[in-house]
Amino acid sequence: MTGNATGPTVTDEVVASLHGTGDPRLRELLTGLVRHLHAFARESRLTRQEWERAIGFLTATGQACTDTRQEFILLSDVLGLSMLVEDINGHQAPGATESTVLGPFHLTESPVREPGADIDLVGGGEPCVVSGRVLSRDGTALPGALVDVWQADGHGFYDVQRPDAQPAGNGRGLFTADGEGRFWFRTCVPSPYPIPTDGPVGELLRATGRHPYRPAHIHFIAAAAGHAPVTTHIFVAGSDYLDSDAVFAVKDSLVTDFAETDDPSLARDFGVASPFRHARVDLVLERAS
Repeated sequence: MTGNATGPTVTDEVVASLHGTGDPRLRELLTGLVRHLHAFARESRLTRQEWERAIGFLTATGQACTDTRQEFILLSDVLGLSMLVEDINGHQAPGATESTVLGPFHLTESPVREPGADIDLVGGGEPCVVSGRVLSRDGTALPGALVDVWQADGHGFYDVQRPDAQPAGNGRGLFTADGEGRFWFRTCVPSPYPIPTDGPVGELLRATGRHPYRPAHIHFIAAAAGHAPVTTHIFVAGSDYLDSDAVFAVKDSLVTDFAETDDPSLARDFGVASPFRHARVDLVLERAS
């Protein structure tokens, strides 16, 4: 190193400084990051004021993070990076459930629920039943599979967003599939809602003239022994914003019919009034490699 880095040579100087990095993958990632960031600065002729504003934006993004809100994940989501990483790493074989973004409101420990439990603890939304199976890609049922579920309430808010109006764990549940891989729960039909806009990500959306809305959906993580877990959603068929999701997460295979069902016998089995809305979903996992 010369110790006299200038515009044309500083990139090579920084890359050379990484050669002693012990982890080869870390060295590869940092080298690529430096080269791309420097190329962006040169191509856009980044000004000092713009650089300072970007630093301020990233600082504010970090300051907006809490134990229950991850503003950096939200930023990654609205830039499409979260969905891109999912697509790069998904490698779903034909027939397996497609993955999509985790989102900023997953909690590491959802409350354990019994089969058929109602995760809508506050009411106010249209009641529905979600039922399905966890299967291996060859159609074999996966008994004892875990199904982690979370969603917003009927007004479009997660429990951590409105702790004064929702009890902790509202809209969440961790279910265990039965001996035939089946699971089911009661809830409310989700509705479209805006992602949080009271922080730096909201400022970015307003500056770029973008809306903050997500189509109606329920989140899932399904996991079973010997299989790769999948993080996914089901989206309500016919929902607004299916073609303009603020976080680019909609996949056609995940759009699900929440059908009105007028079957008094089935309603009795599920413990709901008839008619009711019913969504059926199979979560199909690949075997672990």
